[in-house]
Amino acid sequence: MSLASLPSVDRLLRTAPVRACVERLGHDFVADEIRGLLAGYRGERVSPPEDRIVAALLERIERAHQPSLRPVFNLTGTVLHTNLGRALYPEEAAQAASEASTRPCTLEFDLGGGRRGERDAHVEALACRLTGAEAATVVNNNAAGVLLALNTLAKGREVLVSRGELVEIGGSFRIPEIIESAGCRLREVGTTNRTHLRDYEGAIDGSTAALLKVHTSNYAVVGFVASPAEAELARVAHARDLPYVCDLGSGSLVDLAQWGLPREPTPRQALAAGADLVTFSGDKLLGGPQAGFVAGRKDLVERVRKNPLKRALRLDKARLAALEAVLRLYLDPDRLAERLPTLRLLARTQEEIRTVALRTLSRLQQYLGNSATAEVADCMSQVGSGSLPVDRLPSAGLRIVTEGSLEALAARLRALPIPVIGRIHDGALWLDLRCLEDEAAFMKNLE
Repeated sequence: MSLASLPSVDRLLRTAPVRACVERLGHDFVADEIRGLLAGYRGERVSPPEDRIVAALLERIERAHQPSLRPVFNLTGTVLHTNLGRALYPEEAAQAASEASTRPCTLEFDLGGGRRGERDAHVEALACRLTGAEAATVVNNNAAGVLLALNTLAKGREVLVSRGELVEIGGSFRIPEIIESAGCRLREVGTTNRTHLRDYEGAIDGSTAALLKVHTSNYAVVGFVASPAEAELARVAHARDLPYVCDLGSGSLVDLAQWGLPREPTPRQALAAGADLVTFSGDKLLGGPQAGFVAGRKDLVERVRKNPLKRALRLDKARLAALEAVLRLYLDPDRLAERLPTLRLLARTQEEIRTVALRTLSRLQQYLGNSATAEVADCMSQVGSGSLPVDRLPSAGLRIVTEGSLEALAARLRALPIPVIGRIHDGALWLDLRCLEDEAAFMKNLE
């Protein structure tokens, strides 16, 4: 057909399916999509029948209106997957965030005094109770907490850090760069694998403003290694009247060993060992929204809170509400593994996950047809987001093999109404089911 037969924008707007889109999405948005579609046909010098144009338009409109931030099935085997949103909110946190977002709330209002309040107050008492800190403040993430603490305590001066702790965080953010951005100078001590107390003692001079201990939460150095105990570092710092800051990174508030998981240092342990300030994440092992805590000595926290950068790094009302709700779950440790999704997923047994795999195998095979073969297989999950980097969790899932392209098969699963994200490994596409809790939704998704 000739280009002259292309329908006009007005003609397409008058068709019944497009009128329905206008009622739902608005005239301007739909008209813009029509113009874009028709321009494409003119560029290709083709004019399909009108019914095909309408069908293509409806598909284009739905694609353009689809949210960019979409739910997925995380079957990668990484529980705290940075690219897939890290920790899942518990129901209590999601409800609290929704209420804070849709109604006026006491974000910075003191009901007792009827005057302006402090937004940190919503989580500070809980954070202190759970960590043993004298005071606490909260910012956008742990990197922001480190930056803010160092900028407050050591701007223009030196911060001592072991060479073995110059961590690179996800997205190529590095401890040396954070120190530099905080306006401080990095002074490396020791070597990559062995740092001794005498290395710190020999490096302290009039330019030194703080000692920084960085927990290497996203890697491990093994073999011929050495590092001073935290209590010894605290003693050296305090003997020179210097603050000792401990960056814990992943932010575990409890001993994970009680659920059969590897131990991670907690803020309470670091403070008890003599740290003056600890920083840690809210959205990793703590299991809450993206946040970063700075907790410890009251006088130092107050200085951090008064730093002008604090305003630029503060949390909004929704995340504060969610964070408060998550912290409250820790007040009931007996039910924590049941109510906190991160801990619940980490603590799932291989036998439980294998049972889920057996229940979902036949439905997946029906979806795959003759193009691929699926089987139940044991595998190993990981915590993710730089937490417990060398530890693996026995798991189970669905192993898919095909004579065709594994990449094409993975793309097919990602194109489902709720995208399914797996991982390609060892000649197969693996769907690790550790993080699959809604089996019914997963199987309906495959229809």
